[in-house]
Amino acid sequence: MSRIDTVFAKLRADGRAAVIPYIACGDPYADATVDIMLALAAGGADVIELGVPFSDPMADGPVIQKASERALARGIGTPQVLEAVRAFRARDAATPVVLMGYANPIEAYDLAHGKGGFVRAAAEAGVDGVLVVDYPPEESVQFSAALKAAGLAPIFLLAPTSTEARMKQVGEVAAGYVYYVSLKGVTGAGHLDTDAVARAVPRIKAHVKVPVGVGFGIRDAASAQAVARVSDAVVIGSALVQCLEALPRDQVADGARRFIAGIRSAVDEVRKA
Repeated sequence: MSRIDTVFAKLRADGRAAVIPYIACGDPYADATVDIMLALAAGGADVIELGVPFSDPMADGPVIQKASERALARGIGTPQVLEAVRAFRARDAATPVVLMGYANPIEAYDLAHGKGGFVRAAAEAGVDGVLVVDYPPEESVQFSAALKAAGLAPIFLLAPTSTEARMKQVGEVAAGYVYYVSLKGVTGAGHLDTDAVARAVPRIKAHVKVPVGVGFGIRDAASAQAVARVSDAVVIGSALVQCLEALPRDQVADGARRFIAGIRSAVDEVRKA
């Protein structure tokens, strides 16, 4: 059983939802990523989504766009992301890590290291899953198969506009969990409709066998708790990135731990049957 599957099985047995924070690798400080990841795990993160910096992050709002720009300016690319995972894995063997990003850096890595180079390197580094925003399932059949063959989970997005056919298609290939984009917009948007999420998640679960996480628009303990009542996981990114960017280097890890501990505490107040 994979690390992701193990985490969700335990949470399901405990009647709890997962807490999945997102950070951009190399932000807010190039040398702080591993410290932040360790702090997030200590604060109660169940899975960590690590953003691969890219110059045109089309699904991301201004907060994560700026984080990606800052990381790129510091020379953070796919090799540095993989090195951060290796360093984290040397100190934490249990917490799953999912790389989240776009097709271009993956394809560029393969051009530099040979076909399949990214998947091989990700597996060797200790990555558990990969979510590529602009790889829909019909355009990533071979990539998804390669991930699964290497023991990595291909994770896909679903949205309020997703059709039943799209949900079924994702359900046939997804592993780890499915990421439901809770609103029509970009990361960090503030108009989360939890009633709409509550209606959407059962529709998705009719077509997918893996857990359903919900992200986009979750900004605080209250919104995280509301989403935890109706989903298997709460994904929170922009609010965390915004919190960290304001902190000095010597406070950033503890800031990450305290932020996610507050989300963890709120989510754990929700107990599922």
